[in-house]
Amino acid sequence: SLDPWVNMLRATVATFAAGVGGVDSLTVLPFTQSLGVPDAFARRVSRNTQLILLEESHLARVVDPAAGSGAIETLTETLCEKAWDLFRAIEAEGGMEAAILSGSLATKVAAAAAARRAGIAKRKIPLTGTSEFPNVTEAPVAVAEVGALPAEPAPKAVSLASYDDMIAAMAGGASLADIGRAVTIGAGVSVAPLPSTRISADYEALRAAAAKAGSPKVFLAALGSIATNTARATWAKNFYEAGGVVAITTDGFLTAEAAAEAFKASGAKIACICSSDAVYAELAEPTAKALKAAGAVLVHLAGRPGDAEAAYKAAGIDGFVSVGTDVVAALTDVQKTLGIAA
Repeated sequence: SLDPWVNMLRATVATFAAGVGGVDSLTVLPFTQSLGVPDAFARRVSRNTQLILLEESHLARVVDPAAGSGAIETLTETLCEKAWDLFRAIEAEGGMEAAILSGSLATKVAAAAAARRAGIAKRKIPLTGTSEFPNVTEAPVAVAEVGALPAEPAPKAVSLASYDDMIAAMAGGASLADIGRAVTIGAGVSVAPLPSTRISADYEALRAAAAKAGSPKVFLAALGSIATNTARATWAKNFYEAGGVVAITTDGFLTAEAAAEAFKASGAKIACICSSDAVYAELAEPTAKALKAAGAVLVHLAGRPGDAEAAYKAAGIDGFVSVGTDVVAALTDVQKTLGIAA
């Protein structure tokens, strides 16, 4: 739901991939689907996405768009082999019913979900507009206003002993919910449903908490020239704003005192020192001390400290953020330091 405009690109890429892959039927969801009932504009964009790819890009007219591509063929083969291994493992357990009842399927799904969540938290799996290139000043998108939903029909009692019974029940007006209530795996057996989660949920929670707290700020204490500090300052800006902490950027400071003075004037409570390792060797420690003296409750350094970690911490640097850092965990700690409750 963060930066929903990017969903237009995601839908276009997914639709293109489906067309190239030979899909027989496809429905493109509107880019505001997760925010409410899509309005006419969102529905029109989703409809035009598939029509343009179909009628103007002619995806349906090419028999095999990826013919001769060794990369595509290898990826497809690898995917099929892995999927077949999973099917064989389930069959070895006695089939899908046995895998569900034993809990092994849920265990495998949970492990895969945990690995993906960790990858997203560390930005190894990037989410454009959410964990990468977040837009903290995004304007809300419009969704359709709808009236009260009609009351759900009263449930029907359904008895199912065979597939024919299910067909007859549905012909008699039974809903899928009625059928679902009547279907049991066995007497006295219950299985917890697999959880449904949004892959961006952790970042969305951080952004919501930050917005509720008035969008806290982090001062990026860039040191040295723009050419020296831009890489890490830009990285740090994306890092903090992924959790709704707005970054205050500057061209850079040549002294610790100048950085501390600007920090004090910014109104921020936390700061992140950004520059090259060579500049850190000269200015990181005095800058950290000056920032703490100016009232910073939390000081980070963008990059890995190496052998200087102990000296940096002694100077007042509370933590280090770099590629591979658990962004969700780090920003959760930042919000706790600022007194923000999720």
